[in-house]
Amino acid sequence: MSPPQERRGRVMPNAHVREMFERLSALDPKPTTELKYSTPYELLVAVTLSAQATDVGVNKATRRLFPVANTPQAIAALGEDGLKRYISTIGLFNAKAANVVAMAKLLIERHGGEVPQTREELEALPGVGRKTANVVLNTAFGQPTMAVDTHIFRVSNRTGLAQGKDVRAVEDRLLKRVPPEYLHDAHHWLILHGRYVCKARRPDCGPCAIRDLCTYPDKVLSEPPRTTR
Repeated sequence: MSPPQERRGRVMPNAHVREMFERLSALDPKPTTELKYSTPYELLVAVTLSAQATDVGVNKATRRLFPVANTPQAIAALGEDGLKRYISTIGLFNAKAANVVAMAKLLIERHGGEVPQTREELEALPGVGRKTANVVLNTAFGQPTMAVDTHIFRVSNRTGLAQGKDVRAVEDRLLKRVPPEYLHDAHHWLILHGRYVCKARRPDCGPCAIRDLCTYPDKVLSEPPRTTR
């Protein structure tokens, strides 16, 4: 199901797109996920658990889980009931426990316990969809993918950066519009911008570093934009 639509402005000019990412890069040269992990497998588990949950909530659970079980072998040995004890504070934990344990077993059977580095192999794992695969490919393996969540969908449509009626349309448009040198980090910049500045209920336009580039018609312009940390 696609995220709800809202008012949006005209398409952002190409020159403004480059300027947008130049500014976001200057503010945060090395952006990354707020999920805590130390291996590709820990990231895969954390992203799988993060569906309809906050990164803060997932980090609280994995902070207890990973010291006990942070490999496919250990998760498979823990089993669904054992895993639930660690993730019961996360939404949909019953279904997620089943998926994570089944995923662990499949990783052992098909991939020798290693996280695969192709989209097709990742999406064949239980509980792993296109967005999760894109996050892992980008964050763990450095591939220039674009994992469109509700934050990126909103920011892309609202600012005029990449408009579309569903997440796949926005993903495809972003891959064409984001300058190649910024594509690897663009996913993180857009998520963080949507989480902390271009918020769902009401964008915080006052301190926004790109508000003069954004084409959203309902901006509140009350103070100069922030262009440096």
